[in-house]
Amino acid sequence: MTGVAPAPVEALSLDALLARASGLSAELLTAARGRAEDSGRTVLDVVLDERLVDVEATLGTMASELGLAARPTLDAAACDPALVDRVPIAFAKQHALLPLGRDDDGAICVAIADPFETEPLDDLRLLFDGADVRAELAPRRAILDAINQVYDRGPASAEALALDASEDLYAIADEISHEPQDLLDASDDAPIIRLVNSLLQHAVKERASDVHMEPFEREIRVRFRIDDILYEPVRPLPRSLQAPIVSRIKIMGGLNIAEKRLPQDGRIRLKIAGRDYDVRLSTLPVAHGERVVMRLLPRTTEMLNLEHLGFDEDHLKAWHKLIARPNGIMLVTGPTGSGKTTTLYGALARINTLDVNIITVEDPVEIQLPGIGQIEVNPKIGLTFASGLRSILRQDPDVVLVGEIRDLETAEIAIQASLTGHLVFATLHTNDAPSAITRLVDMGVERFLVASSLVAVLAQRLVRVLCSHCREAYEATAEELAEIGIRPPPRPVTLYRPGACEHCNQTGYRGRLGIFELMLVDDAVRELIAQNVDAKRIKRQAVAGGMRTLRVDGARKVLRGITSVAEVLRATEEETLVAEL
Repeated sequence: MTGVAPAPVEALSLDALLARASGLSAELLTAARGRAEDSGRTVLDVVLDERLVDVEATLGTMASELGLAARPTLDAAACDPALVDRVPIAFAKQHALLPLGRDDDGAICVAIADPFETEPLDDLRLLFDGADVRAELAPRRAILDAINQVYDRGPASAEALALDASEDLYAIADEISHEPQDLLDASDDAPIIRLVNSLLQHAVKERASDVHMEPFEREIRVRFRIDDILYEPVRPLPRSLQAPIVSRIKIMGGLNIAEKRLPQDGRIRLKIAGRDYDVRLSTLPVAHGERVVMRLLPRTTEMLNLEHLGFDEDHLKAWHKLIARPNGIMLVTGPTGSGKTTTLYGALARINTLDVNIITVEDPVEIQLPGIGQIEVNPKIGLTFASGLRSILRQDPDVVLVGEIRDLETAEIAIQASLTGHLVFATLHTNDAPSAITRLVDMGVERFLVASSLVAVLAQRLVRVLCSHCREAYEATAEELAEIGIRPPPRPVTLYRPGACEHCNQTGYRGRLGIFELMLVDDAVRELIAQNVDAKRIKRQAVAGGMRTLRVDGARKVLRGITSVAEVLRATEEETLVAEL
């Protein structure tokens, strides 16, 4: 089909087309419409962003009814740069469209998010000298992500992009340094605003989860945490910029700029490169000023898709079955930064429907989930995990999430809630799944309560994923396989190790995935809990019952080329258990 716009469909709106194609109930569509109005999106955007439907099937059906092609995903690298350069980025973002390339007949294929918005396609036809424009239906989020990647491409390599960003920072810093320091003489604070904005944009472009700004005697060091490793992506900034930078960040986070002697915590809401972010802000007085750490949290449900967290098929099937239970308590364990909260949010996002009342008590609320009541603890006014949980139970919840079980009172209330018809999720800090049982007992919880209420324990760690562009294949040695708990087979085994390229900033890794240890509390494990045995015996029984340990789960990902031996050894403890290849 050629032409300027999609074929018109009489008396049909985007909402009506979505309702027909998706098969969603009227209640779900009404709820999605309310969230769309609150966030300024379309109902289609909400339904696709929150994965309430099969994206590929729904888009395919809608596009077919309109006589269009469907593009559930977009490859930014495949877009024709010559076509992209002719479309202003502001126009592309405003109308959520992106030229992809030319068809065999010379028509220009354009990804669009709203097939009923036809005027921008008329503008594109004029922009491309009267060429035919062929619309293809794609999710708005996929289009905006591709726009950010395509228009950020600029220089030929990621290294060049980093250099350009660094030069901008220093140009702005130099501009500020030459301004008068007397506030009465300073008429414009725009440079410091641009400096902080540039740092945050650079952090998002580099996929940083945290930004550290550390003052020293003569300079300010800026470091980004990327895939759990700290890097210094820019040269140190002048020490004279410490006060204005911290003041600007405090103003953004609603903190007291006059208080420099005490730690402060705040939150900033930003839109960077088309995405909404919650930025958790922490300031800490140190020897040479105030140290600032900002954690960047994307406000999107895409990261909460359980299928994308690293679960193997058997683990995913078992976890889906567990979170559909009507009652019981499930624990997720691991050290700080191991992805526990993301896993639990993913579980809540999956079971979050109109007929389920979900309430959480957290410290702090990291990601805001629509349709869920989220309470942030505040010990200063007496709102602790225990008091918050006690109040939650008077709100008639079906599902309760406790951010962390820290004391006996919280543990006992959570367990009693699970025994009285509630499904309870909580986290603990333990090294593996069986240790969670001994941790609860050490807190003072009666063993019979643990045995009768606990349904499963999920231990997890995060490992870095090998860069697909530069990973190197090699033949594994028997020693390497033995280190990750695999009995060497008679045939050669091919593994992969990190390389170095511009796609991964020369690190060999890009992104992270979870490795998991899912212990189901069956009758045999319950009997051991009641017998007051140690965690090692419980672990042996769980493994005999089919549990895969953290190291063995990591080894499976090593054998599939997802991560390296070194990463699994870094993230897990040595085990005497040996698995067959």
